[in-house]
Amino acid sequence: MDRVVTLVLVRSDGAALGALPSFAVSTPWWPDVAEIVEACRVLHGTHVTILRLLDVAAYDPRGGMGGRVTYVAELDGPAPAAMRPWTTPLPDDPLRARWARPGGPARDIAWADEQLRAAGRPRQQPAVQTKTWNLSSIWRLPTNDGDVWLKAVPPFFAHEGAVIHALAAPTLPPLIAFDDLGRTLLEDVQGVDQYRAPTERHAVMIDALVALQAGAVDRVDEILAAGAPDWRAAPFTVAAADVVERGGGVLDTDQRRVLDRLVAGLDDRFRALAECGIPDTFVHGDFHTGNVRWTDAGPVIFDWGDCGIGNPLLDLPPFDRNLAAEHRPAARARWIGQWTIRAPGSDVATAVALVEPIAVLRLAIIYQRFLDGIEQTERRYHEADVPQQLRDAARLASEERRSL
Repeated sequence: MDRVVTLVLVRSDGAALGALPSFAVSTPWWPDVAEIVEACRVLHGTHVTILRLLDVAAYDPRGGMGGRVTYVAELDGPAPAAMRPWTTPLPDDPLRARWARPGGPARDIAWADEQLRAAGRPRQQPAVQTKTWNLSSIWRLPTNDGDVWLKAVPPFFAHEGAVIHALAAPTLPPLIAFDDLGRTLLEDVQGVDQYRAPTERHAVMIDALVALQAGAVDRVDEILAAGAPDWRAAPFTVAAADVVERGGGVLDTDQRRVLDRLVAGLDDRFRALAECGIPDTFVHGDFHTGNVRWTDAGPVIFDWGDCGIGNPLLDLPPFDRNLAAEHRPAARARWIGQWTIRAPGSDVATAVALVEPIAVLRLAIIYQRFLDGIEQTERRYHEADVPQQLRDAARLASEERRSL
């Protein structure tokens, strides 16, 4: 779907200067901004930094796609002649991300430059803004030794760099630096993103993740200390009850009844899951083929912000859902086979069945965490996700109950 962009330009103090005439870009995804920045330079001779989403209209109901999209952008240099007045207020929001405020991206780049100088590889060309939204700000930083990637994330993802550092392995992106604000500097990984991965690579990806998880079983406390969320029985049950209570108002009576019964039975479900013999370890949290880059050496797994501690089979349903239906049985069999090898005597097939409603509830918890931590205008990315995951959890629990 086409994306037609309007930029509201602001000064360093956040005051609106005006708006540029709308223009079209070829990429539909709202967070993708590199083409917007370049089009602004070509059309108006103006350099801007995209700060945040302001409004959207006539967009794809799946979210994050196309339509008429208005952004707030920080102007660097004189005001372009084509600018028209903008009189709509731009109120503050206490949940606004650091990089969504004037000067915020510049401070992130200054931090990255300091780390690069300390590493003996200073940036040689202007930083290139590639993506910005409520979950991340991503910049490409050219150096004489190749590109480096700066990623800034919100407080609820701030553990990402520390977890990558703790797990350091060839199947994770190489880390140059990180801080406790949620900024990471990552080496460029040459390869191809696997959104449409060949079927034969699915097993290799699963094997890589399971090997990492099995190797981290004895490091749970270390990963928790790095800031990763705890999705084991007690804290998960509390979080699940909260998200059902807060998000259940949009459900029908039968769905809510099923969810209440599911939450009430979580203690028993977790006990049964523990009896299956799969040890708790880290969970990637958003493991699917699109978060894998294929390199000459094999898969590298990206986007660790959703990671936490819990049953590792929580990673199976998200991977499963992102595959074509005909490829899911083989992938599921691979998960079962790998954990049967890694945890001899375990009942992995039973564990897979027990974990599925938990995995969907976890997604509802994750999306609620997003909504609780982002500003109002950015909520449209996720506002439909909590109800959808709760409906999915209710459906799974109902199907499970009918099969007993």
